Amino acid sequence: MTGNHILASVFIHLFIAIFQLIAWRKTVTQRILSVGGALVGLIIAIVLFQQVYLHGTYTLNAANWAAPFGIVFAADLLSATMVLLTSIAGFAVSIFSSTGISRQRMLYGYFPIFHFLLMGLNGAFLTGDIFNLYVWFEVIIISSFVLMTLGGRKQQLEGAVKYMAMNILASMFFLTGIGILYGITGSLNMADLSTKIQEVENRSLVGITSVFFILGFGIKSAVFPLYFWLPSSYHTPPSAVAATFGGLLTKVGIYAMLRVNSLIFIPDDFTRKLLMTIAVLTILTGAFGALIKTSVRRLFSYLIVCHIGFMVGGIAMFTKVALIGTVFYLIHDIMVKTNMFLIAGLIRQLRGTMSMEKLGGLYREYPKISLLIAIVLFSLVGIPPLSGFWPKIYLFRESFSQHQYVYIAALITGSLATLYVIAKMWAEAFWKETPQGIAVEDQFAPLPVYRKILLVLPIGILGVVSVYIGINAETIIQVADRIANELIDTSSYIKAVLKN
Repeated sequence: MTGNHILASVFIHLFIAIFQLIAWRKTVTQRILSVGGALVGLIIAIVLFQQVYLHGTYTLNAANWAAPFGIVFAADLLSATMVLLTSIAGFAVSIFSSTGISRQRMLYGYFPIFHFLLMGLNGAFLTGDIFNLYVWFEVIIISSFVLMTLGGRKQQLEGAVKYMAMNILASMFFLTGIGILYGITGSLNMADLSTKIQEVENRSLVGITSVFFILGFGIKSAVFPLYFWLPSSYHTPPSAVAATFGGLLTKVGIYAMLRVNSLIFIPDDFTRKLLMTIAVLTILTGAFGALIKTSVRRLFSYLIVCHIGFMVGGIAMFTKVALIGTVFYLIHDIMVKTNMFLIAGLIRQLRGTMSMEKLGGLYREYPKISLLIAIVLFSLVGIPPLSGFWPKIYLFRESFSQHQYVYIAALITGSLATLYVIAKMWAEAFWKETPQGIAVEDQFAPLPVYRKILLVLPIGILGVVSVYIGINAETIIQVADRIANELIDTSSYIKAVLKN
């Protein structure tokens, strides 16, 4: 099927960014444009998801060049789901940013760059061309680097240098893999590559090429041993920026793994063992790293690494049940990780610090807000029947079927570590009494009512989505089941793109 509206999710953020550049010095106008544009983008994403769910894959050939000769955009159920999740997270972050970002950073161009980032994310999810995916990755990297350095503080610049260096390395591996792939197949269209890669006689070269993609996507996903840039950089930017990064940027790498491994490099025994080893070490590294952190945001950064390993393990098994668990966990993780960094930002706004040693008394002073945060924390840990519980069932079930006992042990370790560090954070920040003699900066307390509402509202929105995912798990499983079927049997995607 064809649909000229596929790129509406991309263009809405492009136009909003341009309008905000025109209103450069008018921060109130920029806030209104950001929230309003993000809301329109969310509505567009909902419509796109509904149409794809009901009617199947939609495609759009750029400049009417037929695939595989021109750039094609394709919205299958996985792409549409990722665009929808991005739009929900982007809408929540835009509300938080309207008061959680300082006016100084707004004057530096925060809102236009934020929407350029959302544009790049949606473009990456919708492209059907492997080189075009690289181009969208570069849009994401440039936008995120600018967001990370806004304000020019020393800590931000140090984090940004690490972030940029590793992402340049990832892009180098990715581009090298694309070059080899084009050399041996003569095509860049992912659907076309799915058929042509099978005709390549030199299978060793194909295997080497797949390793370049694993390295490129692995760095972007922050897997072991290429993860260290994430906890060194995600704690440095403002919380709204960190929420976007924590919820979405690493998941682009997971999406790319799913897309490329389903269409081009079907995992063989070596690839499965390599990915499973990476998954186990990533889980353990993230879990043990989180255990020793006393900063709320650094703790969350290591949990990102830990839970990325959950999804990589599902990709390593690459069976229908494992992919259902991976996709479900991906949906859950985007919502809850975005929310966790917004919560960290709210705590900083209320207390002026994110160090657990200096926090305390939040439940006594803000009981309603604390209960809302508790629900989000329960979702992160995976307390039944909330969203983090259901995908683990599928991952555990398939791990037993595949005799992946080391991965099972890693899953248990990662889950227990998550429970421990979240319980520790709750006890330190919410239950204990406020430490005596800790100075709280005047600009953080007390917050005006309207600011408090704008900070809590996006946390509530994402919290409701997480609860919906958990309570209506059957619906999410149906979506994940269809996505898993499409990843294993790609014939419908190939037929839609190549029109044959």
